[in-house]
Amino acid sequence: MIFYNLILFLYHNAIRLASLWHPKANAWVAGRKGWQTTLAKQMTHISHPVWIHCASLGEFEQGRPLIEKIKEERPEISIVLSFYSPSGFDLQKDYTYADVVTYLPADTPKNARLFLEIIQPQMAIFVKYEFWLNYLNILDQRNIPRYLVAGSFRKEQVFFRWYGGQFRAALAGFTQLFVQTKSDVDLLNPIRIKNVIVAGDPRIDRVAKIAQSPPAIPLVAELAAHGPLLILGSSWPPEEALLIKYLQKNVATSFQIVIAPHDISESHISALAEQLPLPFQQFSQAQKQGLLPDTKILIIDNIGLLSTIYQYGKIAFIGGGFGAGIHNILEPVVFGLPVLMGPNYHKFPEAKTLVAQGAAVEITGLKTFEEQLTALEHRLRYEEAKQRNKAFIDKNRGATARIFQALFK
Repeated sequence: MIFYNLILFLYHNAIRLASLWHPKANAWVAGRKGWQTTLAKQMTHISHPVWIHCASLGEFEQGRPLIEKIKEERPEISIVLSFYSPSGFDLQKDYTYADVVTYLPADTPKNARLFLEIIQPQMAIFVKYEFWLNYLNILDQRNIPRYLVAGSFRKEQVFFRWYGGQFRAALAGFTQLFVQTKSDVDLLNPIRIKNVIVAGDPRIDRVAKIAQSPPAIPLVAELAAHGPLLILGSSWPPEEALLIKYLQKNVATSFQIVIAPHDISESHISALAEQLPLPFQQFSQAQKQGLLPDTKILIIDNIGLLSTIYQYGKIAFIGGGFGAGIHNILEPVVFGLPVLMGPNYHKFPEAKTLVAQGAAVEITGLKTFEEQLTALEHRLRYEEAKQRNKAFIDKNRGATARIFQALFK
């Protein structure tokens, strides 16, 4: 643990140094100031707490169905929800189903001990990632049951390296690991991790619930009435640049376009809009003046609409695949949309499965982008992809109920 604590000490000091000029690092540091006092006040009237930790927003979306199931079925339980990332905390600090929302203090032995003394959880649940060894060690010392939900493992992770002994021991110390696929079990068994159940991904329950009765978005419905809707969701500059090249070559495209950028800052949207070769409106502008007759492109300049915009789509192009990793592929899949994405999707088991089934396709550049759009114009090819997506959702629902029953049986 000495080497682990030294690495974390250096890392956290690097964040503090970066906070002098980097807004996200500054938020990370500022959000943790005086955390003991703030958390102790929040816990004053809390009883029967269950601690649920999410690294950031993506992990929260996987844990959210379970949180809501717990509160619906066991209302006497209090949820203490912690985040490591400012982006997760800032967007969910007022989340209705959590009794307390807090930053997770840096993983030092002192912080871990104080944090657990304050919240006194009856169990701890970690969502998908983040294995903080000091927290896990104190949980073990206090005999507090600890669980991993929506676990997903890859052979390049530290657990499977020669130097990963401490992390393997941490996995073995979990009361139960709920993983997404059998391939996770196949990776864990050779390192003698046996406390594993294949439960699936709770996010599938979440998107399926949204799809049952999605709220209407009249502006998007109006745009989609003029032609098939291509949705660029959670886009980063590489996907935006690729789409712009496509539109420059195909100005007479039959597609109507929705672009929902990951970065909705005024500067980014202005820079994006300047490059678009077809008439466009920003969503906020269209709300005020109505959709103009010649509008071909709608730029979504707020947060929270994308998951329901997909109900109007024909094809989805998911952002992140040319960078750190794709964004939520399940949101369009639940509406049956064939999905195009960049090559960095291998960390996501649902994406790998859908690619193998032909319901999602890897895009490497403009050539493959054009080829796949053309291929999906073929009615049979399109319907096959759509049906495979819907079958995937139907087959993989139920993770939330399986996990809840195992936790509270």
